[in-house]
Amino acid sequence: MLQVSLWKRALIILICLGAAVFAAPNLFYDQVERHNDAVATIEAGTSTPELEAERALWPDWLPSDLVNLGLDLRGGAHLLAEVQVSDVYADRIDALWPEVRDLLRAERSTVGGVRRMPSDDPGVLRIAIGNTDALPQALETVRTLSQPMQTLTGIGQQDLDIHLDGNEIVVTLSEAERLATDDRTMRQSLEIIRRRVDEVGTREPTILRQGTDRILIQVPGIGSADELKSLIGTTARLTFHPVVRTTSNANEAPGPRQVIYPSMDQQGVYYILEQTPVVNGEQLTDAQPTFDQNGRPAVSFRFNPAGARAFGLYTAENIGSPFAIVLDNEVISAPVIQSHISGGSGIITGRFTVEESTNLSVLLRAGALPAEMTFLEERTIGPELGQDSVDAGKTAAIVAMVAVLLYMGLSYGLFGWIANVALVFNIMMVFAVLSLIGGTLTLPGIAGIVLTIGMAVDANVLIFERIREELRTARGPARAIELGYEKAMSAILDANITTFITAAILFALGSGPVRGFAITLGLGIITSVFSAIFVTRLIIIWWFERRRPKTMSL
Repeated sequence: MLQVSLWKRALIILICLGAAVFAAPNLFYDQVERHNDAVATIEAGTSTPELEAERALWPDWLPSDLVNLGLDLRGGAHLLAEVQVSDVYADRIDALWPEVRDLLRAERSTVGGVRRMPSDDPGVLRIAIGNTDALPQALETVRTLSQPMQTLTGIGQQDLDIHLDGNEIVVTLSEAERLATDDRTMRQSLEIIRRRVDEVGTREPTILRQGTDRILIQVPGIGSADELKSLIGTTARLTFHPVVRTTSNANEAPGPRQVIYPSMDQQGVYYILEQTPVVNGEQLTDAQPTFDQNGRPAVSFRFNPAGARAFGLYTAENIGSPFAIVLDNEVISAPVIQSHISGGSGIITGRFTVEESTNLSVLLRAGALPAEMTFLEERTIGPELGQDSVDAGKTAAIVAMVAVLLYMGLSYGLFGWIANVALVFNIMMVFAVLSLIGGTLTLPGIAGIVLTIGMAVDANVLIFERIREELRTARGPARAIELGYEKAMSAILDANITTFITAAILFALGSGPVRGFAITLGLGIITSVFSAIFVTRLIIIWWFERRRPKTMSL
């Protein structure tokens, strides 16, 4: 007959109570959010009476996970950026020059002197040798640098195009390598932007590639588009260069293979540096905000083994020489090398504030953007737009809930009101799971919840109609209830599995708002089946055990 073991009853009750507890913080969204922000600030080392008051808005021992509100509900910043992928070609060619020079120097007795010639295209390396009669031999030597492509699209092709142009050897990236570089640059840019945004604790950003060289960035809850640009728009390219000399003339022409950069904190001071860096930020493994020996904010860093080796060799051979630390074409500092630095770690000092040193360490940890970005579109979406959407969503959800509750109560009497109780727990479960997994609620997501409310009672309708059919065959109430649940089970599972598959496909193939709708719809299907099959059954069993009716109408 109607039998549910004690452990199953306890499990169902615990799940329902857990749903109520973990969904509850969303009823006090503003207070809990302020509490969470205060806790994060206090744990970071800042504590004030105001922050303690904010923290006291919600008890620490209660769950404080919230459903993340999307850009359309919470407001935030929207950017469309174009990545200058061609910049990477120049960097790649520039890095090839030392290898080409070293290869040809090994054959100096044959080829003579080796010079890098000027080029209008920064993505082209032009080399001249002293003995033009040895050009064919030099060409074959340089061609040893070309390697087979390692990507699926470049099978059978070389990464470099090396040929003669008059009396010069010309090295460029092959077309296949340029396409692979473009794709790699975009992937790296997406990942670095995501890491930078995640480092500052921003919830559920939307970061998508659009076309061949554009990235869409939407971050809920951030103050303005300018704030977002300052976070992700900085290239944060850290390099270490030998210093040739300093000058006060910003227009002074540097020598061949040299660059001139301004000092970040010394007005009117410019450094002429060797263009090719000794080490760069890509070889960093960690960066943390710290303080120097004078108690001023600074940033400590550590290199990987390759960077530590190059850094150590250079400092050992150039004791007493200045060494410039360059961030985005500005010299942060140019300390004199006092001794051999073999540990692969160091400290960047400058006129930083605590906030600037913290932000710089975030940027360096996340990695340098491989290329500069140009912002084509920027918008700041105010929270008042989001509040209108939230209010409209609340109204729609309340109207749908009231309509469903009245329909079930009037159609099925007591059993209908039992289904209504299960529906309330169903909505609690959806919000509890969204809170625990850190899901983002968007306007389409609210539509998914409203749809869930309408669909949630479908399973109960099937069950109650089967119970009615069994009662017409003059079966007793207990047997009718039991058969109603058993015979409706297959129809319930078939209907919900097909809908869940659709939600899963939407989630896998969709993006942004479509995924938000798929998440709430998929969660709603799971919680609806659970509440219809287990919660309503347990409540009906309690009622039956208490009343023991001989007859029953439905």
